[in-house]
Amino acid sequence: MSGRIPRQFIDELLVRVDIVDLIDSHVPLKKTGSNFVARCPFHTEKTPSFSVNRNRQMYHCFGCGVSGNAISFLMDYSHLGFVEAVEDLAAFVGVDVPREDGGESDEVVKESASHLYAVLEEVTAFYAEQLRGAEGQKAVEYLKGRGVTGEVARDFGLGYAPQGWDVLVSRFDRKALVDAGMLVVRDDGKVYDRFRGRLMFPIRDKRKRVIGFGGRVLDDSLPKYLNSPETPVFSKSKELYGLCELLQKKNRPERILVVEGYMDVIALAQYGVSNAVAALGTATSKTQIDLLFRFAAELVFCFDGDIAGRQAAWKATEAALPCLRDGRQIKIMLLPQGHDPDSLIRAEGVPGFLERINGANVLSDYFFESVGGSLDLSTIEGRSQLMTAARPQLEKVPSGFFKDMMWRRLNDMVGGGALEVPKNQSTLRPRFEKNVTTKVGQKRPSLLRRVLALLIQHPHLEHLVSQRDLEWGELSFSGKELLEDVLHVIALEKPENSAILLEAYRESSYEKAVKALAGMELDVPEGGEEAEFSGALTQLLRQSREDKLTELLAKEGREGLSIEEKQVLRMLLTQRI
Repeated sequence: MSGRIPRQFIDELLVRVDIVDLIDSHVPLKKTGSNFVARCPFHTEKTPSFSVNRNRQMYHCFGCGVSGNAISFLMDYSHLGFVEAVEDLAAFVGVDVPREDGGESDEVVKESASHLYAVLEEVTAFYAEQLRGAEGQKAVEYLKGRGVTGEVARDFGLGYAPQGWDVLVSRFDRKALVDAGMLVVRDDGKVYDRFRGRLMFPIRDKRKRVIGFGGRVLDDSLPKYLNSPETPVFSKSKELYGLCELLQKKNRPERILVVEGYMDVIALAQYGVSNAVAALGTATSKTQIDLLFRFAAELVFCFDGDIAGRQAAWKATEAALPCLRDGRQIKIMLLPQGHDPDSLIRAEGVPGFLERINGANVLSDYFFESVGGSLDLSTIEGRSQLMTAARPQLEKVPSGFFKDMMWRRLNDMVGGGALEVPKNQSTLRPRFEKNVTTKVGQKRPSLLRRVLALLIQHPHLEHLVSQRDLEWGELSFSGKELLEDVLHVIALEKPENSAILLEAYRESSYEKAVKALAGMELDVPEGGEEAEFSGALTQLLRQSREDKLTELLAKEGREGLSIEEKQVLRMLLTQRI
């Protein structure tokens, strides 16, 4: 569906929804005082530390630190993108999502997409029925030969496409089949079934909708595998086979195994290894890797040990480098010659297969072995070739500790001192976080955080600031920029609650800091927020003026003051009396 979602609609949606009802429909909540609590759905814990506040329309976990509003919850819990989460939240409260610059055409697009999902679901059921019929027995025999049980075939929705050229077109809507990629249109306008005489693998998205198919021949004909073409609901470079089924088994897997084919995913699932997914007939893309990192912090790429498998492993490594932020890990697992995941797990058993996963090469080792393993690093020529091969790849890695250490390892390999780590690679924390935590032992950082937390959790307190005649320009303290920004956003947006304020900071440089402050525990009695905020703000301003006064008096005695500085000094001395 084209067109942007109006910001006003998102704010109205966050006002209309009750986050307690939303979360309780996914995670049962228990009322405790003014909040509702549960065991956190985002990490393993024995006692509840996940708290939901109805007044602020926010959730926060005091165990793992996660926090957010209703949209954030759906994004994290259901593994949805922002637009998908807004659509699901709108459906939860029973309203349609409007679009800017679209109007009626957007409704047509939405209706068309819904029609495609419907026909693909019907075709899936038809193929599953055919698998149980007489012609489908050869597919059943193939599955039995691979050790696939009826339960696994059912879980993955496996089916069979009959040999006929017009089986689908005689049963389902012709236009929808064409748009969904299930029919091939000839130059003369006639159509025929794309999939014939094949074992069929439905491809589902994260929302459990069938978006396309993969089909495998049951003889020696080519192509061995055939995939649905690109359609309005299916893009091969953005989806992964088996991801939907994986998430049904475990919402937050510790790691995800990326294999090469549909049958690899199914064969591993047959042995209880249910955390595998497969790319859809193309090289693993950055989009797919970023998608997987939304669900697990560790990915293991499992490829055949032949030349094609090694080439696929290197392409996956290149695609993964821009995704490797701190806290993420990738391993490369090359299988013994002549083995695929199915044959290897049969030969070595599940414990042996899992042991190979645990012992797989981390990406950093694999990367440097690949770019430098065949070079003579005792020579200038060899070191130069290593730098030429490695440097463009390392420049793709996002700034952080991992990138710094990769550069240092390259530096060590070329002899040390021969290569400087690029100066723009910083491992510093975000500016605000650094500012408010560096002055250990002083009262202001915690005082400032209290002022900010009260303001973010109770945006209506902004009127207490606007009522004061504040001279912000004269003051200087760490975190002042964020305080000014929050006040500006509240004055501009006029959010009804902190959930809407948090939404205003989505994808901004202050988002992490605002989220942390939104979940900060304040221990302020209900109804006492105004007095607490007013007192904390007064104390913050008083301390800031004292610091400024001390600074100016010291400068006056040391080197003298400018005319402007003398005016500020007189004003501060007057306020002190």
